[in-house]
Amino acid sequence: MTVSSLFYQLLIGPIEILYQYIYGFAANVLNNYGLAIIVLSLAMNFLLLPLYNRADAIQDEERAAEKRMKPVVDHLKKTFRGDERFMMLQTYYRQNHYKPFYVLKGFLSLALEVPFFIAAYNFLSNYTPLFGTSFGPIANLGLPDRMLTVGGVTVNVLPVLMTLINVISGTIYTKGYPLRDKIQLYGIALIFLVLLYDSPACLVLYWTLNNLFSLVRNMLSRMEKVRSALKWIVSAAGIALIAAALFLLPSGVSAKHRIVFILAGLLLQWPLCRSRILRAKAARPEKPVPKPDNRLFLWGCVVMTVLTGLLIPSSVIVTSPGEFVNVSSYYSPLRHLLHAVLLAAGTFLVWFNVFYHMSGDKARNRFGLAVWALCLVSLADYMFFGTDLGLISSELHYDVEPVFETGTQLLNLGVAAALIAGAWLVFTRWRKAVFPALAVVALALFGMSAYNMVRINSASAEVKRIVSASNEKQATFTLSRTGKNVVFIMLDRAIDSYFPYCLEEKPELKEQFAGFTWYPDTLSFGPHTLFTSAALYGGYEYRPSLMSKRPEPLVDTQNEALRVMPVLFGEAGWKVTVCDPPYANFQWIPDLSIYDDYPYINSFNTYQGQFNPEVQENKDLIWKRNFFCYSLMKCAPVLAQPNIYLHGDYYSSIRQCGEFEMSYAVLKALPSITQVTDEEENTFLSLCNNTTHDPIVLSEPEYEPSLEIDNSAYDLEHAVRRAPDMMPISLETDLQITHYHVNMAAFIQIGHWLDYLREQGVYDNTRIIIAADHGYRLRHTEAWIFNPQLLSGDTSMYNPLLLIKDFGSTELKRDDTFMTNADVPACLVKDLFDNPVNPFTGKPISSAPKTEETLEVTTSYDWEIEKHDGYTFLPATWYTVKEDVLDADDWTLLGVW
Repeated sequence: MTVSSLFYQLLIGPIEILYQYIYGFAANVLNNYGLAIIVLSLAMNFLLLPLYNRADAIQDEERAAEKRMKPVVDHLKKTFRGDERFMMLQTYYRQNHYKPFYVLKGFLSLALEVPFFIAAYNFLSNYTPLFGTSFGPIANLGLPDRMLTVGGVTVNVLPVLMTLINVISGTIYTKGYPLRDKIQLYGIALIFLVLLYDSPACLVLYWTLNNLFSLVRNMLSRMEKVRSALKWIVSAAGIALIAAALFLLPSGVSAKHRIVFILAGLLLQWPLCRSRILRAKAARPEKPVPKPDNRLFLWGCVVMTVLTGLLIPSSVIVTSPGEFVNVSSYYSPLRHLLHAVLLAAGTFLVWFNVFYHMSGDKARNRFGLAVWALCLVSLADYMFFGTDLGLISSELHYDVEPVFETGTQLLNLGVAAALIAGAWLVFTRWRKAVFPALAVVALALFGMSAYNMVRINSASAEVKRIVSASNEKQATFTLSRTGKNVVFIMLDRAIDSYFPYCLEEKPELKEQFAGFTWYPDTLSFGPHTLFTSAALYGGYEYRPSLMSKRPEPLVDTQNEALRVMPVLFGEAGWKVTVCDPPYANFQWIPDLSIYDDYPYINSFNTYQGQFNPEVQENKDLIWKRNFFCYSLMKCAPVLAQPNIYLHGDYYSSIRQCGEFEMSYAVLKALPSITQVTDEEENTFLSLCNNTTHDPIVLSEPEYEPSLEIDNSAYDLEHAVRRAPDMMPISLETDLQITHYHVNMAAFIQIGHWLDYLREQGVYDNTRIIIAADHGYRLRHTEAWIFNPQLLSGDTSMYNPLLLIKDFGSTELKRDDTFMTNADVPACLVKDLFDNPVNPFTGKPISSAPKTEETLEVTTSYDWEIEKHDGYTFLPATWYTVKEDVLDADDWTLLGVW
């Protein structure tokens, strides 16, 4: 992280994000990357038009002052020498309220143009969807246009056209100006020709359109009649845009996108309306303009900077700091706040202030009112609307697409309107009170942010220790051809009911999983890993209802459960390897130190990017940008939030599947990290993997991640998935599609590993159990819903995958026996030990409690570790289940405790 990168984040980063949102929105609506470039150019030029007009006016004022003083300045330079000349010139400048550095005002337009050019260059040159895309005569927008070949030499036409337009525009603009100004503009045109000649056609097309817009602007600035006519033309274009939105856009375009086009059409009426308003005002005596309060505007910008750059990002990170750590090369998650606050400061403290300070007093007063209203509306949107939108991943992607009811949207708009009206009333009557109010709000927000940062920093010290210790060990494990091997693989959130459909779609899986028994009627004791992993690893005495009754803290009970199997096998002389024990020491990144007292246990963390380091780099890029975008989404009106969020992409071209790919890479690497030996030893392996926990869309039929995905033809052919003795299912929702994809991807890679075990001769002497800690709410049928009022009221959340292959088994079977994932420990030790007992409690390891005790199931949706870092889980609604897990009628309410 260099100083230059920080300055880029501050000055250029906000502009680049603006480019991405405008271009991404246009490309989504128009479904044409070339037309989107035209929209981007028009939008940016209209947005920056007041800024450039003001810059031109300032330059004209400076030139006029120079021209007025030139005769006297020339006389003084001719008459005096040395210090006497300097003193005379300084006195004359002071008398005319002029300072020599004012000459820099002549470069103001260029200074404003540079950051926007850099942002456009970086955005368009690296926007991967443009590569290979044609537009009109341009064969590939991602490469130089090469539209003309002369004598075997390829000529890029767009840079030449851009330069020609630039020269014509400069000739009109500098008419009557000194030679110095003309040389400056022509020199810049030549520099741009050299810089952009071999650049991608998309960038040169964008800059050519900018120059064309500048040419039109320069022509109109000197032609009053044409300028007046243009206002009518712009108004007519706006009316045409509204008509197109209402009647001409394809039926697939959403109502929200049509509304945006209508608003844009209404906005184009402004030039004509403004001229009429100004004409009417000119006929009336002008009222004195109140002096703007610069402190008010500044503190409003400070409030927005702290809110979007510190408070909102820190509120996300503090819930689980370990999720936001670079696990391959540790740095504190506080770095994400630095990037977010730089983007926020660049947006509000830099660019908002550039517009503000280049405006007149009237406009500054309006800016002051606008930022005061913006603060109120943003705070209300963040605090009262969309606060609970579901589980969010470390890539700031919700597990379920946020949906806002029409009533919520209308209420939000009503509140926003009331706040804006209140802001106007306070601003017009009690303006002096606004600045102190904003200062107090800014300090309060900073205080809350500081509290979050202290907590993050405190947690990060522990995370750093865990990551450093984990990175010292490269994961490997051994299986024996001559001894016995017991392997337990936990696939987090693997869906039990999807297994037979995957077998039917990929028949080769039936051969690979030969020997396994599938248990479709399997229960988990909660909807999240926090409540279910202890029972999965330790047995029935670690059910969540019993963990809350124990005298020791929950974290100690969790650690004990994770040690039960490794210690039992290790003390019996087995070679033991444990990988990624879930929530070890209640840390998101498992704390392997819980095994330090057991030298016979080899422990590793496998998913840290060591098998796919590019994924971690990708996540770093996502974090660097998307925390600020997430904050903007949370502060925006509910109606606009889906368009800012955009399915978790935030209009970024960065591929977002880091969490999946890090875990998926481990499954792909299983054959390479599995060492097979002929030594006569027994081995026990426990591995947790999150491939099935991080659902994304994959490229079918291979079910692998890809930059370009088009599954339309395959999905049409497989519209309905079928399996013997199972109801037909259609993958309709995003949750259903993505969960099916990642489950299939996991089965395919595990299938390859099972083939490897057969090749190495260790398949028959290996017991393998593949189990999940819980399922997920897939809502394939209403018969699965036992409580529609609960987010976790879907039986499929409590139906985890359970596959068991015993020694020497060769047939793929189905067993409808009622099971729970707390049966796994008993199945792991079956027939290997005489009367196996828990080495920590002395209680038998068996499945007897399944029939002898009440099986309480928690529906708690409070999955965050920090909320339960005590002796009991938070109160929740509890149920019990008879036999059929997926049958909602078999679920009985126990109560709330």
